[in-house]
Amino acid sequence: MTTSTTPVSASGTFSLGGDLPVTRLGYGAMRITGKGIWGPPADRDTAIAVLRRAVELGVDLVDTADSYGPYVSEDLIREALHPYDGVLIATKGGLTRSGPDVWEQVGRPEYLRQCVEMSLRRLGVEQIGLYQLHRFDAKVPVEESLGALKELQDAGKIRHIGISEVTVAEIEQAREVVDVVSVQNLYNLGNRQSEEVLQYCEREGIAFMPWFPVAAGELARPGGVLDEIAKEHDATHAQLALAWLLRRSPVMLPIPGTGSIAHLEENCAAAQVELTDAEYDALTAAGQ
Repeated sequence: MTTSTTPVSASGTFSLGGDLPVTRLGYGAMRITGKGIWGPPADRDTAIAVLRRAVELGVDLVDTADSYGPYVSEDLIREALHPYDGVLIATKGGLTRSGPDVWEQVGRPEYLRQCVEMSLRRLGVEQIGLYQLHRFDAKVPVEESLGALKELQDAGKIRHIGISEVTVAEIEQAREVVDVVSVQNLYNLGNRQSEEVLQYCEREGIAFMPWFPVAAGELARPGGVLDEIAKEHDATHAQLALAWLLRRSPVMLPIPGTGSIAHLEENCAAAQVELTDAEYDALTAAGQ
């Protein structure tokens, strides 16, 4: 593995919406909040340091949501990184919180308008570069939810729109209302349930942002193929899982999250892990 002061740059770039280039390996800012993604972090100074270190390592895509904390993650991002200087802060709305690990979908247009306006204020920006609908609300037609975001986009308050945890049919439904530039679904080396969605995004040039990207499940067992390849590279299982994702598709934008500088540096170094064809094929087969 080679070394660099900005290792993330080795992951290459992807252009969101064809006009907003970002480095493919990003950072997910959910874990800088309290337990249960509720309240402030145990160590605020460390949370700030993690955000700043991510940018030092080459990260220019930070993914967050108003529901992380709630509000805590966005507030910390502003404190640590504003005025951002070429770093895209992607945020999300559409979930409301009433306690630790409790998430409720709310897709009413008036609520989403409020979410956007408050995220603009918390982040200290006039336009959100990428705003994502966190979940489709079964009680509200998606045309109404996304229609509200389209109005805000037309008003210049949102640049690009993404969606999360969707099927191919739902992406196509959403694209009738807005230009979808990104999809954020659960996907990792050990869980390929969104394979069809990934393939669709690849065909259509839509960014695919896998959440929970470093999970490997049973593949992480001692003596398994992941373990053996990790030893060959003097790398961790998490680094191999990220390296596999980056190799898997040019539209893949992993956003691993952590509240630890050590884990952050480890994740960022994954961009420099170069799998051989045989190693990539072995990992792909093992996870199917």
